[in-house]
Amino acid sequence: MKTIYRNSRLALAGVGMALALGAMPASAEEILIGLVTKTDSNPFFVKMREGAAAKAAELGVTFQGFAGKYDGDNDTQVAAIENLISAGAKGILLTASDTKAIVPIVKKARDAGILVIALDTPLDPIDAADATFATDNFKAGELIGMWAAKTLGDKAKDAHIAFIDAIESQPSVDAARDQGFMKGFGIDIGDPTRYLDETDPRIVGHWWGAGAEDGGRTGMENLLQKEPDINVVYTINEPTAAGAYEAIKAAGKAGEVLVTSVDGGCPGVKNVRDGVIGATSQQYPLMMAALGIEAIKTFADTGEKPKATEGKDFFDTGVALVTDKPAAGVESIDTKAGKDKCWG
Repeated sequence: MKTIYRNSRLALAGVGMALALGAMPASAEEILIGLVTKTDSNPFFVKMREGAAAKAAELGVTFQGFAGKYDGDNDTQVAAIENLISAGAKGILLTASDTKAIVPIVKKARDAGILVIALDTPLDPIDAADATFATDNFKAGELIGMWAAKTLGDKAKDAHIAFIDAIESQPSVDAARDQGFMKGFGIDIGDPTRYLDETDPRIVGHWWGAGAEDGGRTGMENLLQKEPDINVVYTINEPTAAGAYEAIKAAGKAGEVLVTSVDGGCPGVKNVRDGVIGATSQQYPLMMAALGIEAIKTFADTGEKPKATEGKDFFDTGVALVTDKPAAGVESIDTKAGKDKCWG
């Protein structure tokens, strides 16, 4: 069994380089499984790759990992899938940066008999992949929105809410978390698959932080300039939340703003414990990746494709709200329990 990591900055510097240094062809007896993530820097995707590699080693299949150069880098992800098709992969696990633009190459892979499973981020449309293993991202957002509203109590009706989302193209995971938060907070949403069509005056504005700490800091700085009285912040993930908090602290508003997020990584759980983040929804990337590898191995052996959770159009890998300041009526676990389940 071979475990091969392709660092996008070296092996996939461009489409031509990607093809030149592509995935190693599988021999007749090998089962080759590829993982293509948004980046190789976000701890969530690092842990996902670790989980996939470990399960591949356990099952005796060949594993190759690829990543985009940045969140939103569709071209590098397309090149990686092209490489895996050429190499004879039996299955591909994918966290898509652009959930619509990636669909044509996914169709090409599926037409070649490759099982494609979306991890964490459903494609648009969701049935463009054979299956999706993911957190219920709408529920993850809804939990932190409910927590924020319950924590504010009567003050929620006069809240000033900032949103620091992922990227402007609004991939499905970005929109689901954002819209879930709004519903949980009590904001009337328009199209639940998109944001920016809401009219609630409590919304100060949105910023796209690219899922990174520096993006969160810049976004928060700009939104505070627009409305200094912001008292609630939704962030797409915990690196974004950490950056937002730095801007809040620099503005002298530490302790005055509720910061919420999604991820449940160990650094994020620590930030909840330390008061940087008020509450986060914990998801389980290691489980997603391991289940994905198992499903592709089963498909290779039997031709059986994975099934969705009953009543949903994806396989739900679970979510839990982590906070040390529980709110009445919102189920949660504390940071001690969150630490036992965290990653990264």
